[in-house]
Amino acid sequence: MTLRIRKYSWQLAPGALRDIRQAVFIDEQQVPAELEWDDTDAIADHFIALTPDNTPVAVARLYPSIMDTAHIGRMAVLPAYRGRGYGEQLLRDIMTDAAGDYQDLYLSAQTQAVAFYQRSGFHVCSGTYDDAGIPHVDMRCLAPQLITARWQDHRWPMVAGKDDRSWVFESEGDLIDAMDSLASQARQSLWIYDQFLDHDRYDRFRLREIISAVARRHRLSDVRLLIHDDRPLVQRRHQLVELMRRLPSKIELRLINQDYPSEAQAFLLADRHGLVYRHQFDKPDGFAQFSDPGHSKRLRETYQRMWEAGRTSLELRELPL
Repeated sequence: MTLRIRKYSWQLAPGALRDIRQAVFIDEQQVPAELEWDDTDAIADHFIALTPDNTPVAVARLYPSIMDTAHIGRMAVLPAYRGRGYGEQLLRDIMTDAAGDYQDLYLSAQTQAVAFYQRSGFHVCSGTYDDAGIPHVDMRCLAPQLITARWQDHRWPMVAGKDDRSWVFESEGDLIDAMDSLASQARQSLWIYDQFLDHDRYDRFRLREIISAVARRHRLSDVRLLIHDDRPLVQRRHQLVELMRRLPSKIELRLINQDYPSEAQAFLLADRHGLVYRHQFDKPDGFAQFSDPGHSKRLRETYQRMWEAGRTSLELRELPL
Protein backbone atom coordinates (compact mmCIF):
# COMPACT_ATOMS: atom_id res chain seq x y z
CA MET A 1 0.00 0.00 0.00
CA THR A 2 1.33 3.42 -0.94
CA LEU A 3 1.07 6.08 1.73
CA ARG A 4 0.45 9.77 1.25
CA ILE A 5 3.03 11.90 3.05
CA ARG A 6 2.14 15.40 4.25
CA LYS A 7 4.55 18.04 5.58
CA TYR A 8 3.64 20.65 8.20
CA SER A 9 5.11 23.25 10.48
CA TRP A 10 4.67 22.51 14.19
CA GLN A 11 2.07 25.27 14.52
CA LEU A 12 -0.11 23.83 11.72
CA ALA A 13 0.45 20.12 12.32
CA PRO A 14 -2.69 18.06 12.98
CA GLY A 15 -3.27 16.60 16.43
CA ALA A 16 -2.61 13.10 15.09
CA LEU A 17 1.08 13.92 14.89
CA ARG A 18 1.27 14.56 18.63
CA ASP A 19 -0.96 11.57 19.32
CA ILE A 20 1.34 9.15 17.48
CA ARG A 21 4.44 10.40 19.27
CA GLN A 22 2.62 10.21 22.59
CA ALA A 23 1.52 6.62 21.90
CA VAL A 24 4.90 5.35 20.68
CA PHE A 25 7.51 7.24 22.66
CA ILE A 26 5.82 8.18 25.93
CA ASP A 27 3.26 5.42 26.42
CA GLU A 28 5.01 2.47 24.74
CA GLN A 29 8.72 3.23 25.23
CA GLN A 30 8.38 5.14 28.51
CA VAL A 31 10.28 8.21 27.33
CA PRO A 32 9.72 11.04 29.84
CA ALA A 33 7.38 13.69 28.45
CA GLU A 34 9.86 16.46 29.25
CA LEU A 35 12.37 14.79 26.90
CA GLU A 36 9.90 14.06 24.14
CA TRP A 37 8.60 17.60 23.66
CA ASP A 38 11.42 20.06 23.02
CA ASP A 39 12.19 23.40 21.40
CA THR A 40 13.36 21.72 18.19
CA ASP A 41 9.74 21.02 17.25
CA ALA A 42 9.22 24.73 16.57
CA ILE A 43 11.97 24.86 13.88
CA ALA A 44 11.42 21.44 12.31
CA ASP A 45 9.41 20.26 9.33
CA HIS A 46 6.98 17.57 10.51
CA PHE A 47 5.87 14.68 8.32
CA ILE A 48 2.83 12.49 8.77
CA ALA A 49 2.05 9.36 6.73
CA LEU A 50 -1.57 8.59 5.83
CA THR A 51 -3.13 5.47 4.37
CA PRO A 52 -5.46 5.89 1.35
CA ASP A 53 -8.42 6.14 3.76
CA ASN A 54 -6.67 9.06 5.58
CA THR A 55 -5.65 7.07 8.64
CA PRO A 56 -2.49 8.58 10.22
CA VAL A 57 0.02 5.78 10.84
CA ALA A 58 3.54 7.26 11.12
CA VAL A 59 5.36 10.52 11.81
CA ALA A 60 8.86 12.03 11.74
CA ARG A 61 10.57 15.41 11.76
CA LEU A 62 13.44 17.06 9.88
CA TYR A 63 15.38 20.07 11.13
CA PRO A 64 18.44 21.94 9.85
CA SER A 65 21.81 22.02 11.52
CA ILE A 66 25.09 23.58 10.35
CA MET A 67 26.87 23.44 6.99
CA ASP A 68 24.19 21.91 4.76
CA THR A 69 23.31 19.28 7.36
CA ALA A 70 19.88 18.21 8.55
CA HIS A 71 18.70 15.81 11.25
CA ILE A 72 15.86 13.32 10.98
CA GLY A 73 14.21 12.41 14.25
CA ARG A 74 11.13 11.41 16.23
CA MET A 75 10.32 8.73 13.67
CA ALA A 76 7.46 6.53 14.87
CA VAL A 77 5.01 4.03 13.39
CA LEU A 78 1.92 2.96 15.32
CA PRO A 79 2.20 -0.68 16.54
CA ALA A 80 -0.77 -1.90 14.51
CA TYR A 81 0.83 -0.75 11.26
CA ARG A 82 4.38 -2.02 11.67
CA GLY A 83 5.93 -4.61 9.37
CA ARG A 84 4.22 -3.24 6.26
CA GLY A 85 7.01 -1.03 4.94
CA TYR A 86 5.33 2.19 6.06
CA GLY A 87 8.34 3.41 8.00
CA GLU A 88 10.59 2.92 4.99
CA GLN A 89 8.17 4.79 2.73
CA LEU A 90 8.12 7.70 5.15
CA LEU A 91 11.90 7.78 5.60
CA ARG A 92 12.57 7.71 1.87
CA ASP A 93 10.04 10.43 1.20
CA ILE A 94 11.76 12.64 3.79
CA MET A 95 15.17 11.91 2.26
CA THR A 96 13.89 12.77 -1.21
CA ASP A 97 12.39 16.00 0.10
CA ALA A 98 15.66 16.94 1.83
CA ALA A 99 18.11 15.84 -0.87
CA GLY A 100 18.00 19.06 -2.84
CA ASP A 101 18.76 21.23 0.19
CA TYR A 102 21.19 19.21 2.33
CA GLN A 103 24.43 17.35 1.62
CA ASP A 104 24.44 15.40 4.90
CA LEU A 105 21.60 13.77 6.79
CA TYR A 106 21.99 12.60 10.38
CA LEU A 107 19.79 10.69 12.79
CA SER A 108 19.98 9.03 16.17
CA ALA A 109 18.80 5.44 15.85
CA GLN A 110 17.78 2.94 18.48
CA THR A 111 20.21 0.05 18.09
CA GLN A 112 17.45 -2.38 17.22
CA ALA A 113 16.56 -0.16 14.21
CA VAL A 114 20.05 0.09 12.67
CA ALA A 115 19.31 -2.35 9.82
CA PHE A 116 16.11 -0.46 9.01
CA TYR A 117 18.05 2.76 8.40
CA GLN A 118 20.88 0.98 6.57
CA ARG A 119 18.38 -0.20 3.97
CA SER A 120 17.92 3.45 3.00
CA GLY A 121 21.59 4.39 2.91
CA PHE A 122 22.50 5.42 6.46
CA HIS A 123 25.61 4.06 8.13
CA VAL A 124 26.65 3.99 11.79
CA CYS A 125 29.05 6.79 12.71
CA SER A 126 29.31 6.56 16.52
CA GLY A 127 29.54 4.17 19.40
CA THR A 128 26.50 3.16 21.42
CA TYR A 129 25.12 5.64 23.94
CA ASP A 130 22.07 5.94 26.18
CA ASP A 131 19.19 8.25 25.30
CA ALA A 132 16.14 8.24 27.57
CA GLY A 133 17.17 4.80 28.85
CA ILE A 134 17.34 3.30 25.32
CA PRO A 135 20.65 2.38 23.56
CA HIS A 136 21.26 4.50 20.47
CA VAL A 137 23.88 5.10 17.77
CA ASP A 138 24.35 8.04 15.42
CA MET A 139 23.87 7.34 11.73
CA ARG A 140 24.74 9.41 8.68
CA CYS A 141 23.95 9.63 4.97
CA LEU A 142 26.42 11.76 3.00
CA ALA A 143 24.93 11.36 -0.46
CA PRO A 144 21.14 11.77 -0.20
CA GLN A 145 20.75 13.22 -3.68
CA LEU A 146 22.72 10.42 -5.35
CA ILE A 147 20.99 7.72 -3.33
CA THR A 148 17.44 8.98 -3.80
CA ALA A 149 17.99 9.15 -7.57
CA ARG A 150 18.69 5.38 -7.62
CA TRP A 151 16.30 3.87 -5.11
CA GLN A 152 15.45 0.93 -7.36
CA ASP A 153 19.04 -0.14 -8.01
CA HIS A 154 20.39 -0.68 -4.50
CA ARG A 155 18.97 -2.44 -1.45
CA TRP A 156 21.65 -1.26 1.00
CA PRO A 157 22.72 1.92 -0.81
CA MET A 158 26.30 2.95 -0.08
CA VAL A 159 26.55 0.87 3.10
CA ALA A 160 30.04 -0.62 3.36
CA GLY A 161 30.09 -4.40 3.41
CA LYS A 162 26.44 -4.66 2.31
CA ASP A 163 25.91 -2.83 -0.99
CA ASP A 164 27.48 -5.10 -3.61
CA ARG A 165 26.42 -3.17 -6.71
CA SER A 166 28.43 -0.55 -8.60
CA TRP A 167 27.77 3.17 -8.40
CA VAL A 168 28.74 4.62 -11.77
CA PHE A 169 29.25 8.39 -11.83
CA GLU A 170 30.26 11.05 -14.33
CA SER A 171 29.97 14.31 -12.40
CA GLU A 172 32.31 15.85 -9.86
CA GLY A 173 29.50 16.14 -7.33
CA ASP A 174 28.63 12.45 -7.51
CA LEU A 175 32.31 11.52 -7.28
CA ILE A 176 32.75 13.60 -4.12
CA ASP A 177 29.63 12.13 -2.53
CA ALA A 178 30.81 8.59 -3.30
CA MET A 179 34.32 9.31 -1.97
CA ASP A 180 33.07 10.85 1.26
CA SER A 181 30.44 8.17 1.81
CA LEU A 182 32.98 5.38 1.53
CA ALA A 183 35.79 7.15 3.39
CA SER A 184 33.54 7.93 6.34
CA GLN A 185 32.89 4.20 6.82
CA ALA A 186 36.55 3.16 6.90
CA ARG A 187 37.23 1.55 10.26
CA GLN A 188 41.03 1.35 10.10
CA SER A 189 42.67 1.99 6.72
CA LEU A 190 42.10 4.65 4.08
CA TRP A 191 44.46 4.78 1.09
CA ILE A 192 44.23 7.48 -1.61
CA TYR A 193 46.10 7.44 -4.93
CA ASP A 194 45.89 10.36 -7.37
CA GLN A 195 48.01 12.56 -9.60
CA PHE A 196 47.81 15.36 -7.03
CA LEU A 197 45.48 16.43 -4.24
CA ASP A 198 43.75 19.22 -6.13
CA HIS A 199 41.97 21.75 -3.97
CA ASP A 200 38.44 21.42 -5.35
CA ARG A 201 38.36 17.68 -4.76
CA TYR A 202 40.46 17.18 -1.63
CA ASP A 203 40.83 20.52 0.15
CA ARG A 204 37.38 20.39 1.76
CA PHE A 205 36.18 20.66 5.34
CA ARG A 206 33.97 17.57 5.19
CA LEU A 207 36.74 15.37 3.80
CA ARG A 208 39.24 16.72 6.31
CA GLU A 209 36.89 15.86 9.17
CA ILE A 210 36.28 12.39 7.74
CA ILE A 211 39.99 11.65 7.38
CA SER A 212 40.69 13.04 10.84
CA ALA A 213 38.06 10.72 12.32
CA VAL A 214 39.49 7.68 10.53
CA ALA A 215 43.02 8.53 11.67
CA ARG A 216 41.94 8.87 15.29
CA ARG A 217 39.52 5.94 15.34
CA HIS A 218 41.94 3.11 16.06
CA ARG A 219 45.45 2.80 17.47
CA LEU A 220 46.44 1.01 14.25
CA SER A 221 44.70 3.46 11.91
CA ASP A 222 46.49 3.69 8.57
CA VAL A 223 45.82 6.71 6.34
CA ARG A 224 48.02 7.00 3.24
CA LEU A 225 48.19 9.63 0.50
CA LEU A 226 50.14 8.61 -2.61
CA ILE A 227 50.51 11.23 -5.36
CA HIS A 228 52.64 12.17 -8.36
CA ASP A 229 52.96 15.92 -7.79
CA ASP A 230 53.15 17.83 -4.51
CA ARG A 231 53.51 21.31 -6.01
CA PRO A 232 49.84 22.31 -5.50
CA LEU A 233 50.25 21.44 -1.81
CA VAL A 234 53.35 23.59 -1.48
CA GLN A 235 52.01 26.56 -3.42
CA ARG A 236 48.75 26.95 -1.53
CA ARG A 237 47.67 26.10 2.01
CA HIS A 238 45.86 22.73 2.06
CA GLN A 239 43.67 21.33 4.85
CA LEU A 240 44.96 17.77 4.42
CA VAL A 241 48.56 18.92 4.71
CA GLU A 242 47.76 20.68 7.97
CA LEU A 243 45.98 17.57 9.23
CA MET A 244 48.86 15.34 8.18
CA ARG A 245 51.38 17.47 10.05
CA ARG A 246 49.22 17.37 13.20
CA LEU A 247 48.82 13.58 13.02
CA PRO A 248 52.20 12.48 11.64
CA SER A 249 52.00 8.99 13.11
CA LYS A 250 48.54 8.39 11.61
CA ILE A 251 48.66 10.05 8.18
CA GLU A 252 51.55 9.70 5.73
CA LEU A 253 52.12 11.13 2.25
CA ARG A 254 54.51 9.77 -0.36
CA LEU A 255 55.38 10.69 -3.92
CA ILE A 256 55.43 8.21 -6.78
CA ASN A 257 58.85 7.01 -7.89
CA GLN A 258 58.97 8.07 -11.54
CA ASP A 259 61.41 5.24 -12.30
CA TYR A 260 58.91 2.65 -11.09
CA PRO A 261 55.70 1.55 -12.91
CA SER A 262 52.59 3.34 -11.68
CA GLU A 263 48.87 3.30 -12.42
CA ALA A 264 47.23 5.87 -14.74
CA GLN A 265 43.91 5.69 -12.87
CA ALA A 266 43.10 7.25 -9.50
CA PHE A 267 41.46 5.31 -6.68
CA LEU A 268 40.53 5.39 -3.01
CA LEU A 269 40.52 2.23 -0.86
CA ALA A 270 38.65 1.86 2.43
CA ASP A 271 39.59 -1.14 4.58
CA ARG A 272 39.44 -4.37 2.57
CA HIS A 273 36.08 -4.12 0.84
CA GLY A 274 35.45 -0.63 -0.57
CA LEU A 275 36.87 1.37 -3.45
CA VAL A 276 36.24 4.48 -5.55
CA TYR A 277 37.89 4.28 -8.97
CA ARG A 278 38.38 6.95 -11.64
CA HIS A 279 39.27 6.01 -15.20
CA GLN A 280 41.44 9.09 -15.78
CA PHE A 281 43.28 11.48 -13.48
CA ASP A 282 41.78 14.60 -15.04
CA LYS A 283 38.12 13.51 -15.19
CA PRO A 284 35.57 12.47 -12.55
CA ASP A 285 34.18 9.51 -14.51
CA GLY A 286 34.37 6.23 -12.65
CA PHE A 287 32.60 3.95 -10.21
CA ALA A 288 32.38 3.07 -6.53
CA GLN A 289 32.08 -0.35 -4.88
CA PHE A 290 31.10 -0.59 -1.23
CA SER A 291 31.45 -4.37 -0.92
CA ASP A 292 33.95 -5.82 -3.37
CA PRO A 293 36.81 -7.52 -1.49
CA GLY A 294 38.20 -9.16 -4.62
CA HIS A 295 38.70 -5.97 -6.61
CA SER A 296 39.81 -4.15 -3.48
CA LYS A 297 42.49 -6.77 -2.80
CA ARG A 298 43.97 -6.39 -6.29
CA LEU A 299 44.13 -2.61 -5.97
CA ARG A 300 45.62 -2.84 -2.48
CA GLU A 301 48.41 -5.03 -3.82
CA THR A 302 49.06 -2.51 -6.60
CA TYR A 303 49.01 0.37 -4.13
CA GLN A 304 51.40 -1.39 -1.78
CA ARG A 305 53.95 -1.91 -4.56
CA MET A 306 53.80 1.76 -5.57
CA TRP A 307 53.93 2.85 -1.93
CA GLU A 308 57.04 0.84 -1.14
CA ALA A 309 58.82 2.39 -4.12
CA GLY A 310 57.67 5.92 -3.25
CA ARG A 311 59.53 8.71 -1.47
CA THR A 312 58.67 11.37 1.09
CA SER A 313 58.12 15.00 0.13
CA LEU A 314 61.03 17.15 1.30
CA GLU A 315 59.13 20.31 0.38
CA LEU A 316 56.17 19.47 2.61
CA ARG A 317 58.43 18.44 5.46
CA GLU A 318 59.93 21.93 5.49
CA LEU A 319 56.63 23.82 5.47
CA PRO A 320 55.75 25.55 8.78
CA LEU A 321 52.47 24.73 10.50
